Amino acid sequence: MSNDNKNKTAAAEAAPVSNFLRAIIDNDQAAGTYQRDGMPSVITRFPPEPNGYLHIGHAKSICLNFGLARDYDGRCHLRFDDTNPEKEDQEYVDSIMDSVKWLGFDWQQPAENGGGNHLYFASDYFDKFYAIAEHLITSGHAYVDSQSAEDMAANRGDFSKPGVNSPFRERSAAESLDLFRRMKAGEFKDGEHILRAKIDMASPNMNMRDPAIYRIRHAHHHRTGDAWCIYPMYDYAHPLEDAIENISHSICTLEFQDHRPFYDWIIERAAEGGFVQRPVPRQYEFARLNLTYVVTSKRKLRKLVEDGIVSGWDDPRMPTVVGIRRRGYTPESIQAFCERIGVTRSDGWIDYSTLEGCLREDLDPKAARATAVLRPLKLIIDNFPEAENIACSAPVHPHHPERGNREFTIGKELWIEQEDFMEEPVKGYFRLFPGNKVRLRYGYVVECTGCDKDENGKVIAVHCNYFADSKSGTEGSANYKVKGNIHWVNAADAMEVEVRLYDRLFTDANPDAGGKDFMTLLNPASLETLRAYVEPGLHNIAPDTRLQFERHGYFVTDRVDSTVGKPVFNRITTLKDSFGK
Repeated sequence: MSNDNKNKTAAAEAAPVSNFLRAIIDNDQAAGTYQRDGMPSVITRFPPEPNGYLHIGHAKSICLNFGLARDYDGRCHLRFDDTNPEKEDQEYVDSIMDSVKWLGFDWQQPAENGGGNHLYFASDYFDKFYAIAEHLITSGHAYVDSQSAEDMAANRGDFSKPGVNSPFRERSAAESLDLFRRMKAGEFKDGEHILRAKIDMASPNMNMRDPAIYRIRHAHHHRTGDAWCIYPMYDYAHPLEDAIENISHSICTLEFQDHRPFYDWIIERAAEGGFVQRPVPRQYEFARLNLTYVVTSKRKLRKLVEDGIVSGWDDPRMPTVVGIRRRGYTPESIQAFCERIGVTRSDGWIDYSTLEGCLREDLDPKAARATAVLRPLKLIIDNFPEAENIACSAPVHPHHPERGNREFTIGKELWIEQEDFMEEPVKGYFRLFPGNKVRLRYGYVVECTGCDKDENGKVIAVHCNYFADSKSGTEGSANYKVKGNIHWVNAADAMEVEVRLYDRLFTDANPDAGGKDFMTLLNPASLETLRAYVEPGLHNIAPDTRLQFERHGYFVTDRVDSTVGKPVFNRITTLKDSFGK
């Protein structure tokens, strides 16, 4: 490669990842757009609805909103948009709060940044939402519509024709206000009336055709109980929440781009009425995360759970935050992934291997090493001293000698991998076969002498002899030159454990696209459960501990099913991308 090309490559690698939002914030900082006394100039928010579990796409939004606030010495609010009581539950609130903290972020502001617990709920503002709605009615910007849902939908029009004004659109403000107050008092059934903004039924933007802003719902709310029987619509509540909290940059995904005109309209009406302060928030949209081999639709994820395809929302194959956490992913790897893929305005697909690459980069310098035999085959060293176990050792981490060694023994009978023996070897095979020598990693050189088979011809044990002067780390070991080097554990002290080999849940890179039936694209090999053997030092390993099984990949002790003395290991990822091979 020429020097010019080397310089271009280095420059490309050093270039910051695309994030157009930083340019917007930099311009606002330079112009002093959001300079307020005693408040940071960058205030973002992460506003989930508590109606399900967060997934990897939400993790991108969390990292983006909290990350920008951190980088600009601002603050990020965690706000629950709990305006739909029939689908929301405290269980989801708790799970979301736990997920945000696990990812490494906090809505509690440190003292040096002004302090404060910036945890909010849309239900905190129900009284204010109602007051603003009454203001919209009295100022001629809203009316109570008494059409049926079917008539409203028919009169809304479509992209090729304008909508038709409701016959109730010219109701007097006094009549609409009276009806709205009676709606609040519980006089009407669900769907009997609805409050709509009065904008433009001929607008080319369907979201501006007199959108609904309040509906009747006789439903118990997880925070306000039965205090309300009317609830604000999301598109009405969301901009008002941002304005009430003095959010500076309201960041959401591209599907809300067409909602932005109404976002601005409702905030402007509230500001005119003195309900919110200027400067008002601005909404900016970015492309949502589209990850290959993954579906993130709540409906589809729920079907996987309800049909028993997975064990639950925290199944390690699920793209939920609780799922990838149980799988063994680290918060640092998720943050690195979100930073690496950048923030753009155009949709695109990110290959799942990018996420796995970030994970390997994070785990490699951290994870302790250990030996595991996943598909065991007995190896008998015929000339090894009977009932003797000789001490061996290996580094806890090959690049961190300060972390010390792990200790184990070698004896007459060992467990090796089935694939490490071939009675009739193929070309280029350097492991065990009759007459061949290999090194038992951290142990001795052995020479294969044959094997035992059962009545069906299946190999059930391999025999060999060892060379007593060939032990790793001794002077004599240098006299033996062999090409094969295999893993093993001592049958006398190895621990039998359950190992779960997880892989991608779908065989198709885009199971959620093109009208495909995602249920027909399930990967039948997404989970394989094995009885394996591991070295004895893992007897007391704690749940949620990550390590590398040498040769096999990165594993974690399952945080749900593991107990001290009886670990269950989940494979997080292989040492390199092997999917589809």
